[in-house]
Amino acid sequence: MAKNIYVGNLPWSSTEDEVRDAFSQFGEVYSVKLIEDRETGRPRGFGFVEMEDQGALEAIDSLNDSDFGGRNIKVNEARPRTERRPRW
Repeated sequence: MAKNIYVGNLPWSSTEDEVRDAFSQFGEVYSVKLIEDRETGRPRGFGFVEMEDQGALEAIDSLNDSDFGGRNIKVNEARPRTERRPRW
């Protein structure tokens, strides 16, 4: 089973490879997705990491509120996405 992890307060200069490296010390990382602004294409400072269950729990415990690129990142289990109303 895989867990989806939310990673927030990332430096805008962060790359998917840097995030993957940080999390891979705790287990196999299946995917990393850093979120960008739809209109500008600039990073929004958060993303998601999907990895195996046990490693995910260890990564959350170890990396939450730790220094990453000069910022204290927030790491927790991602909540399911809720339906959003269309913007009209």
